[in-house]
Amino acid sequence: MALGMWASSTANALKISCASSSRAHLFPAAFSLSRCFSTVLDGLKYATSHEWVKHEGAVATIGITDHAQDHLGEVVYVDLPEKGTSVTKEGSFGAVESVKATSDVNSPISGEVVEVNAKLTGKPDLINKSPYEDGWMIKIKPSNPSELDSLMGPKEYTKFCEEEDAAH
Repeated sequence: MALGMWASSTANALKISCASSSRAHLFPAAFSLSRCFSTVLDGLKYATSHEWVKHEGAVATIGITDHAQDHLGEVVYVDLPEKGTSVTKEGSFGAVESVKATSDVNSPISGEVVEVNAKLTGKPDLINKSPYEDGWMIKIKPSNPSELDSLMGPKEYTKFCEEEDAAH
């Protein structure tokens, strides 16, 4: 255990990256890009405020990215809207509280909340453990699906994160 933690810390300090193979079975068709331990999945769209969207049929699932949860640290509380709430593109729909900070979560697209991830109430750390699978936050019925066109794909988001991190 200690050796694994040391290796992880050393790799992080040296900026060595490795893709998370533990998620491959959950998204078998996914293409992942990894930089400094942040995973970015193909098939998702990304906002500059570090939320992701997966649009399938009439529903879009939204959560925060691996990059965002990594920067936040251990998530200890999640505030989510109720089913039926309207969300607007770039408008706050909730908050994530970590040991480091509290951050608003913005919706990458507009729509009506049709489902909320109730598991996060008792296990907010699911966002850290599984930001793209078990740690999703809300599902919405998009009111303007064309808003997805303004979001970044995986390569653009990876480049955005690299540039943002280099600037800090």
